[in-house]
Amino acid sequence: MSDAETRLVDRLRGLFADTRPLAAADFRRLWTANIVTVIGAQLTVVAVPAQIYAITGSSAMVGLTGVFGLVPLVVMGLWGGALADAMDRRRLLEITTLGLIATSAMFWVQAALDLGNVWLLLGIFALQQAFFAVNQPTRTAILPKLIPAEQLPAANTLNMTVLSAGAIAGPLVGGALIPVLGYSWLYLIDTITLMATLYAVWRLEPMPVDGKAGAPGLRSVIDGLSYLGGHKILMLSFAVDLIAMIFGMPRALFPEIAHVNFGGPVEGGAEFALLYAAMPVGAVLGGVFGGWVSRVHRQGAAVLWAVAAWGGSMALMGVAVGLSSWQTRTALGVALGMLVIGGGADMISSAFRQSILLSATDDAVRGRMQGVFIVVVAGGPRLADVVHGAASDVIGPAWTTGGGGLLVVGGMVLIALAFPAFRSFSIAKS
Repeated sequence: MSDAETRLVDRLRGLFADTRPLAAADFRRLWTANIVTVIGAQLTVVAVPAQIYAITGSSAMVGLTGVFGLVPLVVMGLWGGALADAMDRRRLLEITTLGLIATSAMFWVQAALDLGNVWLLLGIFALQQAFFAVNQPTRTAILPKLIPAEQLPAANTLNMTVLSAGAIAGPLVGGALIPVLGYSWLYLIDTITLMATLYAVWRLEPMPVDGKAGAPGLRSVIDGLSYLGGHKILMLSFAVDLIAMIFGMPRALFPEIAHVNFGGPVEGGAEFALLYAAMPVGAVLGGVFGGWVSRVHRQGAAVLWAVAAWGGSMALMGVAVGLSSWQTRTALGVALGMLVIGGGADMISSAFRQSILLSATDDAVRGRMQGVFIVVVAGGPRLADVVHGAASDVIGPAWTTGGGGLLVVGGMVLIALAFPAFRSFSIAKS
C-alpha cells in the first residue's frame, strides 16, 4: 500500500468511532456484555407498559410507570451514588446486577402465572428502577479506573451508541414479538441476557474507592451536593443539560404533531413512530461516525457547540412543523432530519459532559456525582414534558418547539460569554 493510500485509510478510519478503549479487557467485556443486555432490557421497556394496558385498558395506568419509575430513580440515584463512594464498586455492581436479574425474573414469573395484578407489576418495576439507579452511577464511576483519561470521550461515545441502538432495535423487536411469544418470554430473555453483564462484572478486579467517603447516609449525600456546589465546571455541565432538555426536548408534543400537523391517525401510526425513532437514529449515527471526539481538546467548548446544534435543530424542526400545512410530506422529512441531527448532537454533548464529570471529579465523590447525573438526565426530559405540554396549549406546537430551540441556543451563548472557564475547559488540564 502506497503512502497516499495509507493516509486515505487513516482518514477514513478517523471518521468512525474511536475503538481504542476496547483494548482494555475489562472495558471490552463490559461493553460487549452491554450489547446483549441492552437488547433484553429494551424488551422489558416495551413489555411492561404493554402488559399494563392489556390488564387495565387505561392509558392513565400506563402513565403511572412514570411516577413508579422516577421516584426510585431520584431517591436511589442520590443514595446509590453515596453507596458507590463508600464500598468496593465491583461488589456493589455484583449486588445490583443480581438485583436486576431478580426483578426481571419476577416479571417473568408474574407473566407466566398470568396473575394480572397491575400493582404487583408496578411494584416490581419500581424495585427494578431502584437497582438500576444504583447500578448505573457505579458502572460509570469505574471508567477512569479502566481506561486512560484521554480515552473517556471515546468510551462514553461507545457506551451511548450501544444504548441508542438498543432504543431503536428493542421496541421494534419487542413490539413484533409480543403477539408471537407473549410477555413472559420477553421477560425471560431479559433475565438471561443480564447474565452476560454479571459475568463481565465478576471478572473485574476489586475496586475500592480512593479516599474516605464515610457512611452512605444523608450526610454523605449532602456532602456530595456541597462538593458539587463548590465546583463551577461541574455545576455548569449539569446546567447546560437542563437548559437543553427543559427548553429543547419536544417529546411530549410528538402525538399532537404526528396527528394534527402531519396527518397521522390519532392513535399513533407511522408518523408518530418515525418521530420517536429519529432521535435514537441520530444518536447511533453520531456514535458510529464519532471518531473525531478523541481529537477534541477543549471539551467545554465542544459541549456548548453540541448543545447549540441541538437547539438549532429543534428551532428548525419548529419551522418545519409550522409549514406542514403548505407541504406536509416535505415538512415531515425536514422535521425528521432535524430530529436525527439533534439526536446526534445530544449524544456528542452527553459523551463530552460525562467525560468532563468523570475527569474533573475526585474518585471519592465520583459515585455521588454520577447519581446526580442520573437524576438530571431522568428529570430534565420529564420537566420538559410538562413545560412543552403547557406551552403548546397556549402558542401551539410549532412555536413551542421552535421557540424552545432558540432559547437553548441563546442559553449556550450566554454561558459561553459569562463563564469562559467552562468554554476553555480541557480534560488534559484537569
